[in-house]
Amino acid sequence: MKNHLLKVSGKDAHEINRDMIGLFFEDINFAADGGLYAELLENRSFEAVLSKGVTRNYVFREDSLYAWSLLPGDGVMEISMNMSLSEKNPHYLRFTAKKAGDGFANKAYDGLSLKKGMQYNISFYAREEYYQEGDIEICLTKDGACCGAVTVPFCPIKAEPDGYKVMVGDCEAKTWKKYEAVITASADVNGASFEVHLTKPGVVEFDLFSMIPEDAVAGTFRKDLFEALFDLHPGFLRFPGGCIVEGTSLRLRYRWKDTVGPLPNRKINTNLWATQGGNTTYEWEMPDSHYMQSYGIGFYEYFVLCELLSTAERRCLPLPVLNIGVACQFRSYETVPVDSPEFEEYVQDALDLIEFANGPVTSKWGSLRARMGHPESFKLTMIAIGNEQWESRHVDVAPRYIRFEKAIHEVYPDIRCLGTAGPFINGELYDKAWEFYRAENRKNPDFSYAVDEHYYVAPQWLYDNVGFYDNYPRDTYVFAGEYAAHDANQSNSVEAGLAEAAMITGMERNGDLVKLASYAPLFNRIGHSHWTPDMIWFDAEQVVLTPSYYVQKIFSNYAGQAALALDGQEKALRDDQLYISLVRDGASKILKVVNGSTEEQAISSELLTGNAEIATLRAASGMAKVPVPTKAVANENNHAVPLSVVSNRELCELRGPEPTAYTVTEEALNGSYVFPAKSLVAIKLK
Repeated sequence: MKNHLLKVSGKDAHEINRDMIGLFFEDINFAADGGLYAELLENRSFEAVLSKGVTRNYVFREDSLYAWSLLPGDGVMEISMNMSLSEKNPHYLRFTAKKAGDGFANKAYDGLSLKKGMQYNISFYAREEYYQEGDIEICLTKDGACCGAVTVPFCPIKAEPDGYKVMVGDCEAKTWKKYEAVITASADVNGASFEVHLTKPGVVEFDLFSMIPEDAVAGTFRKDLFEALFDLHPGFLRFPGGCIVEGTSLRLRYRWKDTVGPLPNRKINTNLWATQGGNTTYEWEMPDSHYMQSYGIGFYEYFVLCELLSTAERRCLPLPVLNIGVACQFRSYETVPVDSPEFEEYVQDALDLIEFANGPVTSKWGSLRARMGHPESFKLTMIAIGNEQWESRHVDVAPRYIRFEKAIHEVYPDIRCLGTAGPFINGELYDKAWEFYRAENRKNPDFSYAVDEHYYVAPQWLYDNVGFYDNYPRDTYVFAGEYAAHDANQSNSVEAGLAEAAMITGMERNGDLVKLASYAPLFNRIGHSHWTPDMIWFDAEQVVLTPSYYVQKIFSNYAGQAALALDGQEKALRDDQLYISLVRDGASKILKVVNGSTEEQAISSELLTGNAEIATLRAASGMAKVPVPTKAVANENNHAVPLSVVSNRELCELRGPEPTAYTVTEEALNGSYVFPAKSLVAIKLK
């Protein structure tokens, strides 16, 4: 076993952002609908669209009855658009029961997962066409057995008006009414369905069904997924994307104004990830071709989520991402000319978003925030202009950023604007982007607070580039907005996590430059994967925390406010696959060490003396596996594989997270510590 000597002067090298480690949330892999959003019903508003196609070649068509089906009987389901609950979501269901008990059902996401004794809040809007005597019965069923039910009294128009009263308007209007109820699950069940029955013959119209468990955080967020995020104590939350911001076309882009206000009026949108474009499976029409954005988690809920993830020690800062008049460059050539009135609408959307977040209750958008329940400012401090655009024959990024920055700082001079270096970590496009921001920052230091870099790379690239930021110019900060190690199987392996940890040691040592960093993507619903690896995997019943999750947890929970001088010793240690950073948090010193070798190694130092808290991450088996390609990898570039080769669920099994051991212990150190093979260890000296 090798033993290395580490000499520590205890001098601060520079201050760093203690809140560097944050989160990036994009609605991919059913992250929002079917994920963090606690809503259990699918296509609850009958607005589903079937999306199919490949890059720059797409087909979209309405499929309003997706996820809904007739139950045995004589019922009739029809979609109508006459006198809608909301003009923004015009489709609704007209159901005709020809006999008592006729009904229809929602399949939910992979079926409902019910917990015995749990209460579920049910709501829906209904309007009578002709239903004088009956009620509405809601049942949760599995294989014909009822797992919970409630009868909702229906409020009909008491008398059908005669022709004369209709003519003169002397009659009661048939209006939409909201109905609410609570169902208690009578058993633990997975794969149940949601059934709606009419207790008498008649005709009723329905819209905006909802079923949310009572333990949903703030009535919105799935409890176990929220708790996994909270335990990371993130310093910021980037949202809503990602390619979602841009859309396959500008008509289908993410519009924040569609995501706020009452739920019925939030214009439901298709999801870019319903079509090909990820790195898992592919076909012309994907199994998740009806993947939508219901906007149950809209910008208001996003800002609330940031507050809920904040603590007295660390505030989770919101970091919204804006569309700059460009559709996803991987999927479209569509842009809005910078000198057009249409482009100014994009700029105004940015200004209005800041007003929605921070404006007084007397302002247009601040008053909406107040009506939604939050009169206080959300204290937005920074905003990202664009996702990962790059200069091309079709897209002129520089003048777009210049126009946004000028407009924002004219009204809100304290808002920090962030730019983008494109989708790759090196090359001509990357270099030109940095040249632009650095040149402008020399003229105006407030032009760009930080530049967003993205890199999805092999683990070895991260090991080899731990010193990547050592020689960066210090005139413009770095935001590592999306990054992950992609091993040979495209999986969440311990090896990938350790490579990420090694890279973050370099970010910490260069914390005067790298101000923000967020792993991507965040969530993956098993069997509905569009991209791997991901930080948190889940299904209806369980949450699986990956090696990458624990890497983020260690660097977040053991962060520092200053990097301590290592005087180049870290470079020599890399020769033996040891990657280190040393930070100070108040009076405490924290040493983080990645041992990337297959042998345990020791470090001796006066620093390693006395009582210490030690967090350790390693493979559950004791030794990390060597990732190798499987049939879940199409070729050496780890591209998506056709469904004829592997199903999405099987792919998730093949690429699934490697079991991880994460421990936190208290130990008395006597001048040295032995670091296990293939491990990440954080030592906090008391």
